[in-house]
Amino acid sequence: MSLNIAKTDKKRVVIVGGGFGGLKLANKLKKSGFQVVLIDKNNYHQFPPLIYQVASAGMEPTSISFPFRKIFQHRKDFYFRMAELRAIYPERNMIQTSIGKAEYDYLVLSAGTTTNFFGNKHIEEEAMPMKNVSEAMGLRNALLANLERAITCSNKQEQQELLNVVVVGGGATGVEIAGVLSEMKKFVLPNDYPDMPSSLMHIYLIEAGPRLLAGMSEDSSAHAEQFLREMGVNIFLNKRVVDYRDHKVMLEDGSEIATRTFIWVSGVTGVPIGNMNSSLIGRGGRIKVDAFNRVEGMENVFAIGDQCVQIADKNYPNGHPQLAQVAIQQGELLAKNLIRLEKGKDMKPFHYRNLGAMATVGRNRAVAEFKKVKMQGWFAWVMWLVVHLRSILGVRNKVVVLLNWVWNYFTYDQSMRMIVYARKAKEIRDRETVEATTHWGDDLYPISEVSKEPSTKLSGKE
Repeated sequence: MSLNIAKTDKKRVVIVGGGFGGLKLANKLKKSGFQVVLIDKNNYHQFPPLIYQVASAGMEPTSISFPFRKIFQHRKDFYFRMAELRAIYPERNMIQTSIGKAEYDYLVLSAGTTTNFFGNKHIEEEAMPMKNVSEAMGLRNALLANLERAITCSNKQEQQELLNVVVVGGGATGVEIAGVLSEMKKFVLPNDYPDMPSSLMHIYLIEAGPRLLAGMSEDSSAHAEQFLREMGVNIFLNKRVVDYRDHKVMLEDGSEIATRTFIWVSGVTGVPIGNMNSSLIGRGGRIKVDAFNRVEGMENVFAIGDQCVQIADKNYPNGHPQLAQVAIQQGELLAKNLIRLEKGKDMKPFHYRNLGAMATVGRNRAVAEFKKVKMQGWFAWVMWLVVHLRSILGVRNKVVVLLNWVWNYFTYDQSMRMIVYARKAKEIRDRETVEATTHWGDDLYPISEVSKEPSTKLSGKE
């Protein structure tokens, strides 16, 4: 296999990752004179802020996803390839992907983050993450299947384990999934499961820190906590989860919570690159970049969005927050900088313009901050709806999401609560087996200066 993209006299920009940053960069490079190649492990862009609604069966996956090939239809000098990046070789201006090698003139790493389990392998195996659409669908199936099993379960202990939901992580995602599950308990269970008391369902939100929404002000944090407690969510602060055994979440203080729905949204770490030197990795597993988002020590390799950490911005000495707006602004400026480089001009440094932050807790409940303005309750919730609706790609998706929200607001009676497990065709399973053992760049690895250490990923042993 190979990327099958012919080299032309145009400079090639390879973008790895089609999230907010990568997508903005690719769009801004239209008619720039570059040949643009976008590489992503999925063939669609997903909208992370609404993934929790897919996980709670409140929205179809297609409503928050949009195919790359649809986005870039009729675009000249643009190529999309579904693959994963495995290694980079800056001395050859070449990358190794799961479908073959590709040369570049400029490389941009924008693959985002993955769930951080903080080295706890057992929790990684047992917990249900919710970082992407695929994981959200898995969580939805598990949640609904547990409810179906609970109503037929004769063992009271097992029934309670099936009805207890534990969410670990008090950030925006944890707050939002806890809130929507509380609304499911109030509005869905009495109608869908009339012969099972909804009071048996308990939702727990566990945060290792002293407050929820640590990235927002203490005032917003307090309001979010108040909203959740009013909705019946059991909130544990300053509690650290250390293990999960025998269907029990085990806390550092020795206490336990019985559950078979163990949701982990406690943090993220940058998507790793197999042969990246550890000296280039900073806080949160993110790649260190300079003021121009250029990877330290490399002339034509850049990183943007959640995958990078930049400390050159004096207003953010510990790095920028991992928000969509940071990635979008970095992608937009990098497009201009790449064009400036081709014209022999100096690049401009990146400075983040903070447009605010927000989180929804449930119907008519949200918190939002815009510079000096803080709001909570119904008005913040409406602002949250407007901002997110505007950000979704595609007119059809906007209309579908809006109709879902309107219908949900007045009825809370959606017909999406189906348990569906996708089965991969044998052809796809066989192809994945081949890809797992080939295209690891072993033939180039010995000369690479990116890493001086052996990599199990490059040898195909992982």
